[in-house]
Amino acid sequence: MNKYRFWGIYAPYIRQLIDLKRSLGFKYITEETIYSIFDRYTIEMGETEVGISKELAENWCQRKNNESDSYRFHRGVCINQLSSFLCKIGIRSYIPRLPKCMDSFTPYIFSKVEIAAIFNAADKLKAQRKMMNSMLFVMPAILRLLYSTGLRIGEAVVLQNKDVNLTDNFLVIRDSKNGKQRMIPISESLSSVCKEYARYRDLLPLSRSENDRFFVSLNGSACTEDAVYRRFQDILKMAGIPFVGNHNGPRVHDLRHTFAVTSLAHMAESGVDLYSTLPILSTYLGHQSLSSTNSYVRLTAEMYPGLLKDIDMVCLNVFPDIKCHEAN
Repeated sequence: MNKYRFWGIYAPYIRQLIDLKRSLGFKYITEETIYSIFDRYTIEMGETEVGISKELAENWCQRKNNESDSYRFHRGVCINQLSSFLCKIGIRSYIPRLPKCMDSFTPYIFSKVEIAAIFNAADKLKAQRKMMNSMLFVMPAILRLLYSTGLRIGEAVVLQNKDVNLTDNFLVIRDSKNGKQRMIPISESLSSVCKEYARYRDLLPLSRSENDRFFVSLNGSACTEDAVYRRFQDILKMAGIPFVGNHNGPRVHDLRHTFAVTSLAHMAESGVDLYSTLPILSTYLGHQSLSSTNSYVRLTAEMYPGLLKDIDMVCLNVFPDIKCHEAN
């Protein structure tokens, strides 16, 4: 489904590239958003001749204010791919060198005290009837789900009723970032939280088809990522956890990072060989490669040096470093 319409001189070529990528199985959602910004940029720059020049490409790749390395890199990838596509169909274009993506981002790992404060704040939002709106109804359950499973927020909000099995306690993740379906078990305590949410939700006069979204607003509309982001900032404030900014967080996605690190710490405390179980955690998290999961081993080693003292630090580099934690 096309989210944007393009108006500049590259409009037909951008649409062709997006359609091609999606035909190959790529979601290309963020890329479509970036191309819409590039489309407006070419209009503002007064571009009248098709063929990306060196000047246009390099100006586009310049760092913007408050822009993360990863997003700038992503913009560079998009212009690189568009230029390559144009060259392949016979339109000469400059293919820029990709900007460096420095590994400067450090995920925020919530402490147990902070997690308890977050859950307490979410529950208070639910209890304050004057503040009741669609998202307050969902927040206590969805935050516990994210912390307990390490799901990406995008995977959680699109869960359908048929994907949430609260009898045998497992979730089916159909719409993952990497396009791979997976099944993950959940704990009895998380299952109880989801059952309580579903019990109250089912009192509402809403459709309850197996294809309906599991997390819905009071009027039955689907829960959205943006709405969760906004409410999460309110909850952080109530919990006394400073919110620095969108790139520095803490962010909803940091619940996923916290799950990964605490899972590894728990396995280490239990005497489990981390590298023998790394493929299991990698599959659970929905990573494409072990290198992404391995980054959490290094992060856990930094946070709990005494806990992981028996791990040969040379082994922490068995897999290549990932460039940006946000890609996880």
